[in-house]
Amino acid sequence: MLDGPRSLCVLGCGTMGEAIVSGVLRAGWLAPEKVVVTARRQVVADRLHAKLAVAATTDNLAACRSADVVLVSLKPQRFAEVLDKPDMRDALDGKLLISIAAGVTLDKLGGWLPGTALVRAMPNTPSLIGEGMTVICRLSPGGTHGGNAVNDVQLALAQRIFESVGECVELEPKLMDVVTGLNGSGPAFVYVMLEAMADGGVMMGLPRDVAVRIAANVFRGAAAMVLDTDLHPAALKDQVTTPAGCTIAGILTMEDGRIRSVLARTVQEAAKVASELGKD
Repeated sequence: MLDGPRSLCVLGCGTMGEAIVSGVLRAGWLAPEKVVVTARRQVVADRLHAKLAVAATTDNLAACRSADVVLVSLKPQRFAEVLDKPDMRDALDGKLLISIAAGVTLDKLGGWLPGTALVRAMPNTPSLIGEGMTVICRLSPGGTHGGNAVNDVQLALAQRIFESVGECVELEPKLMDVVTGLNGSGPAFVYVMLEAMADGGVMMGLPRDVAVRIAANVFRGAAAMVLDTDLHPAALKDQVTTPAGCTIAGILTMEDGRIRSVLARTVQEAAKVASELGKD
């Protein structure tokens, strides 16, 4: 179980919330009766109850009062509406709250919830199949953050939750916008590249389904090579690139299209937009 008889609430349990709850239950760290999820509409709450076999409600305040750990997966624009209320401050006082919203900083959360320990997290959609990547940050004890500071036990608890759906690392709060651009939005950028490579295969005669399957496995295998060998991507690229061969011809075509600059700028632009999402 999650460090003893704890209970978990997921506010605004959408696609990512469902993935996290499923991962935690699958790992056996919490029994279903220790989990409650919320939704805006009763019909959605009923569906979540049937699908996840956990308590589901439209009452955010009651759900927070019943839990030790609260994971917030609301849209950034709804955070103030739900959290910036006296009753909610009382309900969350002394508890651990984990936010997975883009753009909502720890400082902003702390302004609404001065007595709540705060962790900010940015998972990505491969969490749905247990292959996610999550980056978390916290306000460390010993600073001027008062009740928002997170101790090592609480941090380990947050890490354990996200490790149920993939890998989890801790970084500094100031890096979370670029993490959002690279990690949160990154899968969409990869899908565009994957589709484009499959299009090339189709143009040269491959059936669409075969081209997509080949391209997807190319991405999966190449990513595994980077993670498993600890070699720089450039070194792995050079292993495939023989003199006067087809690979270097293709790479030079990519360079003609400024592929590196375009992809780097893509992450940069996504990070800039992420920094604006939590603003009033």
